[in-house]
Amino acid sequence: MAGAAVRAGQFVRLAAPSLSYCTRFGAEVPAAAAQAPQPSPPYGSRKPRAQRVPADEDPAARAFSSAPAPGSDNKSFLWARYGEMKRLVHDLLPPGVCNLLNPSTIYANNEISLKTIGVYGFDYDYTLALYSPALHSRIYNTARDILVEQYKYPKGILKYEYWPNFAVRGLHYDIAKGLLMKIDAFHYIQLGTVYRGLKPVPDDEVLEMYDGTHHIPLHQASGFYGKGPAVKQFMDIFSLPEMTLLAVANDFFISNDIDYDPIHLYKDVTDAIRDVHIKGFMYKWIMQDLEQYILHGDETYAVLHRLAKSGKKLFLITNSPFSFVDKGMRYMVGKDWRDFFDVVIVQADKPHFFNDCVKPFRRLDSNGDLQWDKINKLEKGQVYKQGNLFDFLRLTGWRGSKVLYFGDHLYSDLADLMLRHGWRTGAIVPELETETKMVNTEQYSQALTWLQALTGLLERMQMFQDSESQQVLQDWMKERQELRALTKNLFNPQFGSIFRTCHNPTYFSRRLCRFSDVYMASLSCLLNYDLNYTFYPRRTPLQHEAPLWMDQLCTGCMKTPFLEEMAHIR
Repeated sequence: MAGAAVRAGQFVRLAAPSLSYCTRFGAEVPAAAAQAPQPSPPYGSRKPRAQRVPADEDPAARAFSSAPAPGSDNKSFLWARYGEMKRLVHDLLPPGVCNLLNPSTIYANNEISLKTIGVYGFDYDYTLALYSPALHSRIYNTARDILVEQYKYPKGILKYEYWPNFAVRGLHYDIAKGLLMKIDAFHYIQLGTVYRGLKPVPDDEVLEMYDGTHHIPLHQASGFYGKGPAVKQFMDIFSLPEMTLLAVANDFFISNDIDYDPIHLYKDVTDAIRDVHIKGFMYKWIMQDLEQYILHGDETYAVLHRLAKSGKKLFLITNSPFSFVDKGMRYMVGKDWRDFFDVVIVQADKPHFFNDCVKPFRRLDSNGDLQWDKINKLEKGQVYKQGNLFDFLRLTGWRGSKVLYFGDHLYSDLADLMLRHGWRTGAIVPELETETKMVNTEQYSQALTWLQALTGLLERMQMFQDSESQQVLQDWMKERQELRALTKNLFNPQFGSIFRTCHNPTYFSRRLCRFSDVYMASLSCLLNYDLNYTFYPRRTPLQHEAPLWMDQLCTGCMKTPFLEEMAHIR
């Protein structure tokens, strides 16, 4: 039993890092003045305007002026501004200054105090139980074999091995066109992330296929649960093998010049993946080799032990069958795992569990067989199948904001609970750990900072319309595109970060913020916080507020004597 030797007290509690103080700007002052205490003006009073040296008397200020000095040509002026800005960014970004993000941090979209939470609920797969990447490879291989053996697809597809880093979660798939792509929060395709098969589609072809735009209209896009009439969004972590198999099957037919209907291919691949789950292949693999497939079981034990010891009510609602959950929980927590939970519900059929009131609860006996008695209360130590949330609320009385439910699927686990029922919700996003580590690297922070600064230069200097100046601006635009590609490829060469496109949040991020109060890499992040802790979301700037929010730069504790100039780096 993996969790027997680990107890909650063995985990070191970490202070949550202050993430929004990464960047602060202030005007430089003489050393003597900096050492002298300065009286604070009364709240609401206007501070006296600082005396400034005229630009024509201050060489440094002249270097940052928006107009060329007398006698200089525009081209030289623009490149001088470019050089000064690059040196400034380099000087103000000391090594390691952005290595502040803790992968074990819990991030807040809404203010929430754990002190008010009396009931904690959990999904099972990718919430209580985290799985190793080896599971995705096996799902892919089995579904690929089903395509060949049962759906009579060409055997050449068998030559394609699983590509674990091909896709990322949250992508959209145009069913009729056979295109896998990343879409931002405003329904725009991120050009450079559109793939037909395993090959990228050039931007001009994408625009041609979508009638001169890269916008996906609302009526075509994925619906509330990610399943639109023409475009599907892949939100489940289990969907990574499915996206890869779709790309592989498309690639085989295209590479071999075989005529096919992308709609038929999509249905066949989806059915093959579904067979892996419905026919119990995945459950059997995990149950036969728990040690290979289940990760961090000791941490799951520690979380449950700590919550139960603190007097919190715990419940489990999962779509997985009892025999599968029971074996996994025995491995992670111990044979008495049900003692932690006040209610256990399996094969719940989420998301329908949360939005209909038709299916009744059925009790399972110790052998997992269905009983026929009417359920008038949900008892600790018992296991229930199916049911619906309306009966759950009636029988438990657990309503509203005192309940916090954790799950990995934004649609199936969290959306209805937040929007319809007022529960607090926590999203488990395992990808956060690797993405946070990348954001902490010097390469990424330097590239992002210079990208922001260069964008500010382009915005301010576009007033120069002569041919030489326009050529300089074109050179800057090219460099900006290269920086965008670099910051994208650091996360994933094909599709970039799951959280953002070049400058907008992804569609996935939009849903993450909409449907979760807090999000984290794993449940074990709870071990870093006191159970009376309050999570405060940081006020983030709107575009018209951005010049006043200098931490838009995300560069660390930078200081500049030219606040008004740096305000345009955003």
